[in-house]
Amino acid sequence: MSITLVKSLFLIFFFIAGVSSVYSACDDTAAPEVNWANCDFTGKDFKNNDLTGAVLTGATLDGADFSGAILENVDLNFASLTNARFDGARMANIRLVGVDAQGASFKNAVMVNSRLSRSSLKKSDFSGVKAEKSNFYQADLESAIFAGALLSKVNFEGANLSSADFSHSVLNESVLRNSRLRNTNMKYAELSKVIFDKSDCRGADFTKADLSKASFREADIDESVFDEAVLKDTIWSDYRRCRANSIGTCK
Repeated sequence: MSITLVKSLFLIFFFIAGVSSVYSACDDTAAPEVNWANCDFTGKDFKNNDLTGAVLTGATLDGADFSGAILENVDLNFASLTNARFDGARMANIRLVGVDAQGASFKNAVMVNSRLSRSSLKKSDFSGVKAEKSNFYQADLESAIFAGALLSKVNFEGANLSSADFSHSVLNESVLRNSRLRNTNMKYAELSKVIFDKSDCRGADFTKADLSKASFREADIDESVFDEAVLKDTIWSDYRRCRANSIGTCK
């Protein structure tokens, strides 16, 4: 038997075995570090399952329920998660880059230090979420809900936050540079040292928000509402620094 034929047979066997293993992984039982890359689990129930370190890259999980699950260090990059539920899930260090998760629910989930950059998250619900030090770079979060969320030191640079609800949330030291905040609700939010530089904030509502030492350099704040907002040492759109006693108006 020629060497060329042997190599060809080996490659064919390797290809068949490889394909088989890819498909068989989708039948594996839910467990830590399971590999479900590219599997289709539409509408499946994974409530309270421990999937620590699992790989679900490119998986289809539309309508799946991960409520109360342990999803720390899980890879969900490029997955389809439309209307999926992650309520109360433990999701620290989770990777959700480039996902389609429109209408998904993350209520009260713990997702500290997670990555959600360039993801589609329109109308998603992050109410009460704990996502400090997470990355939403260039994510589409139009009409998303972050009411009462803990979002300190989060990166929202270049994100679409139009009509999103951040009322009563904590975003201290977060970055919202070059973001779109048209008609965004920031009422009662804690926004100390937040960077809004060069953002489109037209129609945004900052009523009674704490904007101490925040920065709006070159931001568009036409029609924005600052009623009773704390503007202590805030940097205004024209680079003026507001006085320490500024409330509602930059003096």
